[in-house]
Amino acid sequence: MRIYDISQPLGTNTAVWPGDRRVELSWTMRRERGDAVNVAAVLTTVHAGTHADGFLHFLDGAAAAAEMPLDAYIGRCLVVDARGRAELGADTVADVDFARTPRVLFRTRDEVNASQFPPRFAHVAPVLARRLADAGARLLGTDAPSVDPLDSKTLDAHHALAAGRVAIVENLLLDDVAAGEYTLVALPLRLVEADSSPVRAVLIEGDVALGT
Repeated sequence: MRIYDISQPLGTNTAVWPGDRRVELSWTMRRERGDAVNVAAVLTTVHAGTHADGFLHFLDGAAAAAEMPLDAYIGRCLVVDARGRAELGADTVADVDFARTPRVLFRTRDEVNASQFPPRFAHVAPVLARRLADAGARLLGTDAPSVDPLDSKTLDAHHALAAGRVAIVENLLLDDVAAGEYTLVALPLRLVEADSSPVRAVLIEGDVALGT
């Protein structure tokens, strides 16, 4: 069994969406100041680094991070190499058996630099989002900062995925992961009032008894 960490490193150098709050870290207690322990405090957007979009992010009254179904974030998944595309269309999943791998992760970039926000990134076409929703997919993940284009105001892909209860994970780190089947574990924090949540996402290669 091999475990791949597919989470971006999260720290004060992590790039965030333009205009969003950057990651800040301070120390509440420090041993060097005579305290018994070191205690850090973090102030950050919940969209920094690898994160799960709760549906509250773009739908008023929808599920917050703590209310998203956990089983969507655990189970069999397929990593798809979609590099070289500006838009991910329905043909990217033409041969996917969603009964076998109901979670799909898209690698769209040769290399991810977590400290630099990409000026351009591949987005998910609404037709692909609807295809996943209609097929009963549980989760769509991408190494891009968003499933929609940078300048989108309507967030069509987000809305199409939410209509089919397809969970969304963004800012994955798939540089060292080959296309193929894995087991995904990418649980959001139980943030009861937040729209979304950072996740520690891993892929497990080999047989794991976690179901589908």
